[in-house]
Amino acid sequence: MTVPIPPIEVDLSSDTSTRPTPEMRRFMAEAPVGDEQRREDPTVNELQEMTAALLGKEAALFLPSGTMGNAIAFSLHAARGEAVILDRASHPNLYEAGGPAWLAGVMLRPVDGPRGVFGADLVRPLLDPGSTHTSRTALVSVENTSNRGGGAVWPLETLHGLRALADEHGLRLHMDGARLLNAVVACGVPAAAYAAPVDSVWIDLSKGLGAPVGAVLAGTEEFVERARRLKHLFGGAMRQAGIIAAGGVYALRHHVDRLAEDHANARLLAEGLAAIPGVRLIHGAPETNIVFFDVAGTGRTAEEIGRGIEAQSVRMGAEGAGGTSIRAVTHLDVDAAGCERAVAAVRAVCA
Repeated sequence: MTVPIPPIEVDLSSDTSTRPTPEMRRFMAEAPVGDEQRREDPTVNELQEMTAALLGKEAALFLPSGTMGNAIAFSLHAARGEAVILDRASHPNLYEAGGPAWLAGVMLRPVDGPRGVFGADLVRPLLDPGSTHTSRTALVSVENTSNRGGGAVWPLETLHGLRALADEHGLRLHMDGARLLNAVVACGVPAAAYAAPVDSVWIDLSKGLGAPVGAVLAGTEEFVERARRLKHLFGGAMRQAGIIAAGGVYALRHHVDRLAEDHANARLLAEGLAAIPGVRLIHGAPETNIVFFDVAGTGRTAEEIGRGIEAQSVRMGAEGAGGTSIRAVTHLDVDAAGCERAVAAVRAVCA
């Protein structure tokens, strides 16, 4: 007989598990709407203008997802058969269902950057002007913060080094900024400063910002006009989208500064986990809101730990197939007490 799993009360599996707050729900319900495809939705237009200003770009485009943002950017910055350099553990390389190949038709040239962050020194050996037999390198893509790097923040000087290399070799530079505002809050660097070296950048609304859906892609006016066509081609065009865009407007007004709470809770979580015998922090103290830890020293697998804590209504992201690493991501739906409860659940299972 299967024992039912109790409802999850502390969900640290991802910051995508956030739910819109009651205030955000009310704001969404009251949002003025229009035809988004005709550019007549006032709330969508407001969100796009807010994001372009935030990132210091000429224009921006509201999208259903950040994955679509990467697909559009790769398609516009590189011709079919050309190459994109990115980190081996980056989202487009691992978690977009082969989208770069299927949708953009590009080759991926992964590098192994420390915690997902790489500089011009790692990119330069992979550059190729293209020939009869080889693929031209057209684009470098960076992920700030780096998810698999434990929420690592890209140093500005590293980004400017890549910009100089791109200019030298006629490349484009794109930023997957799913958690860019976590970097902004953690380091006190304006979003526009992080976005300045890149040709295109998007931010996610449905992670730490707590909106239910969506992302916004930004760049030059010419880039965004071309992106608008691909948005439609990829099935992302919407109608009265102001209802969901309003979640992003509310989040940008009210949920950016509070990301600091998530970072503090991640440190609290990491400290508690590190005190459990057999548990080791993989990336040390978290810079932002992502904690990776290894449980090999407990003699248990990540799956075993995951099942054990779910029986206590706590969820984290456990590596499968006998792996021993677990990811925990803090967000607005889990407070300090929830993090302490999660540590206690892991401690109990390990014991």
